[in-house]
Amino acid sequence: MLELAQQNLKKYFGFDNFRNGQQEAIESIIEGNNTFILMPTGNGKSLCYQLPALCKEGLTIVVSPLISLMQDQVESLVQKGISATLINSSLSLKDTINRLREVAEGKYKILYIAPERFKNEEFRLLLESLNITFFVVDEAHVISQWGHDFRPEYTQLNFIKTEFPGLPLMALTANCKATQQ
Repeated sequence: MLELAQQNLKKYFGFDNFRNGQQEAIESIIEGNNTFILMPTGNGKSLCYQLPALCKEGLTIVVSPLISLMQDQVESLVQKGISATLINSSLSLKDTINRLREVAEGKYKILYIAPERFKNEEFRLLLESLNITFFVVDEAHVISQWGHDFRPEYTQLNFIKTEFPGLPLMALTANCKATQQ
């Protein structure tokens, strides 16, 4: 499956080689392991879940705290021909309902959501009916209650491991700006 990831790296992203740490992270989640990724900002953390999402059947769910980050990620993926969408407070009720229907129909490989979405019982019931490949917690540092950007909704994500015990979970965060190589 790593060979498929390398093919998709070239096909969708235009890169010949992985950056430091990406291959190990991709192999880990593909093998079904819970995976924590700490990389410098701008070093390609997103590829660590985007490529496995393309290699495996089903839907990858990415929990992200920032609407603008979700929008940028989805736009970039769609431009590359990858079926991705988001559901957050920037959508109208009608658009949210339509996207949830499309998710249920299996239209997308990657779904970006805000952590607050998990408070919705109907959404949690929908999750049970989906073919989910793995969950991703992006910007995982916001879980810390000691950080300046703590999001209490992140503390409720523990339900992922209790309601979906067989699914791997990937958490990603940055440590500093990458230096030129």
